[in-house]
Amino acid sequence: MSGHIPVMLTEVLQTLAPRDGGMYLDGTFGGGGYASAILSSAACTLYAIDRDPDAIARGAAVAARFPGRLHLVQGRFGDMLELMREQGVGKLDGVVLDLGISSFQIDQAERGFSFRFDGPLDMRMEKSGPSAADLVNKLPEAELADILWELGEERHSRRIARTIVAARAEQPIETTSQLVRIIHSCMPRDPSGQDSATRSFQALRLKVNDELGEVERGLAAAVQLLAPGGRLVVVAFHSLEDRLVKRFMQQAAGRGPGVSRYVPVAAERMAKPAFRLVSSNALRPGDAETSANPRARSARLRVLEKLEEATCSAP
Repeated sequence: MSGHIPVMLTEVLQTLAPRDGGMYLDGTFGGGGYASAILSSAACTLYAIDRDPDAIARGAAVAARFPGRLHLVQGRFGDMLELMREQGVGKLDGVVLDLGISSFQIDQAERGFSFRFDGPLDMRMEKSGPSAADLVNKLPEAELADILWELGEERHSRRIARTIVAARAEQPIETTSQLVRIIHSCMPRDPSGQDSATRSFQALRLKVNDELGEVERGLAAAVQLLAPGGRLVVVAFHSLEDRLVKRFMQQAAGRGPGVSRYVPVAAERMAKPAFRLVSSNALRPGDAETSANPRARSARLRVLEKLEEATCSAP
């Protein structure tokens, strides 16, 4: 099993501030790093959601260390409102979300998430539904180019899409290494040293798993579950995710330019904001952490707190 290093763990614990008797949710269980730390820091109860069946299977060992305190739930964190209701949970003292892909998923070649390993072109977190191979082999060129541009912020999206379509006419694109070679064949070397396939792989992964839609649904559900004084702690790793989180939290705290369609109706009707930003700016990992764990470099942590009292205006 590959090493899993939870990113910004100290900052997550400090801002989530678990307390004895509290009830919390880890919406992205992954390798269980946050879950173990939360349960070790206070005599609390933790529910943990993950859409990946492998993550839930790994969680059995963590649950055994904290008998009766860790409850594993397979599903999407965007559905946390319904999933928690099924568990008989109406309010939570805190929710933590570690967005994106886990180290386990990246490092398993057979999952097809990484351009660094040869494996099937899969990328499905739930191991069901259309795969990345389905997208690159079946989508029209224009639609494929739009995905690379919008979700990967790839400036050469149309060139890459055109090359993919030409290549798949010769033979199906079934592996990560095939796709990497196709992208490399039409892309100039990046002066930054970043692999030229990075943005395309990100875009396909986000599309396959509807990750941005999941973030939007998850944020809206989390604020409905928070008890007064409860906190939503979110760690994001790329600009598209962080932009969604920043905008949502600012609007929930009454600082945004307008009300998001994802902020619950009850929150929209608050005469005064129902939430506050714990920190005006995103927290960043320290130099020591980024040196020890390069994957932490792009992390951004944002925190929203439910106010103790919020007055609702008339509908």
